[in-house]
Amino acid sequence: MNRKDFLKAASLVTLGATYPSKVLANWLPPMDQLESIGLGLFSVPSLLENDLEAGVKALAELGITEFETYGPYSFSDERNKKFWAEVTPRLGFSVSGFYGKPAAEFKAILGNYGISVPALHTDLYTLEENMEALAEAANTLEAKYVVLPSIPDEERTSLDAYKKMAERFNKIGDNAKAKGIRFAYHNHGYGLVPDDTGVTPIDLIFDGTDPDTVFFEMDLFWMVAGRANPEVLLKKHSGRFKMLHIKDMKKLSYFSGDGSTPDQWMELFPNLVAAGEGVIPIPEIIKVAAENGVDHYFIEHDFAPDPIKNIGAAAKFLKKLQW
Repeated sequence: MNRKDFLKAASLVTLGATYPSKVLANWLPPMDQLESIGLGLFSVPSLLENDLEAGVKALAELGITEFETYGPYSFSDERNKKFWAEVTPRLGFSVSGFYGKPAAEFKAILGNYGISVPALHTDLYTLEENMEALAEAANTLEAKYVVLPSIPDEERTSLDAYKKMAERFNKIGDNAKAKGIRFAYHNHGYGLVPDDTGVTPIDLIFDGTDPDTVFFEMDLFWMVAGRANPEVLLKKHSGRFKMLHIKDMKKLSYFSGDGSTPDQWMELFPNLVAAGEGVIPIPEIIKVAAENGVDHYFIEHDFAPDPIKNIGAAAKFLKKLQW
């Protein structure tokens, strides 16, 4: 609300006794708010592993209306399945994908509680080598986006590797479009600031990809930890970010290094709090996001210690936001 609108609204307060509230409402400038609140399911794996339908019901009761799934899926590349099998013992859970259900059955269960799936996280090699099956699942769920959550370590060893990745993204984007869906890249904590030569790796991705076929999902926590400014990037690349991962920091913190290794990510997990309970200016960022093309807003709380409490607090905070 600008100063002129604020003064107009303030003056109308004194007229409340004279003019009907419906008339006053027509004079006040309109307020915007989130139409739907989503959840990245990696935040609540154990909740859904124990009892899928009960977990879905509990999340719907918190006001969650969209899910973003994560792989591997039955059709995922074997390299991704192998990696997942190696890390799950340390994570304490093993479920992923559609929790052992066919895509159509999974969709039906969610539909019973008014929840849709606009996006699926997957891996680079499934995107490149098995788009057919991935797109079939996405279209069954009526998902618009297939998302790469991170670039494998061995695929981002140099600036040339980032340039080649941009070319690969363009091919993935073209293939996704041909199947009636869209491809998006989710930033992690690496590649967000200039290297020793003054080049920022993520700029190579933006500059080297087709804005009509390659889109982005912004993770607020990793952006801030990687010393990037979310609002600046949302404005600079207006229309390219279509989704937002919303999580908050107890106190402002940065990676101990360049944000490229899991140990640096894990160091910051204790600093993760529910949206609205930390220092990231989420209301201001969401306003900028909404003005620059973001369509979906997913709460994410990696390894949430108390999923219902943590996700519920974030959902309550987001539902109250107006701008």
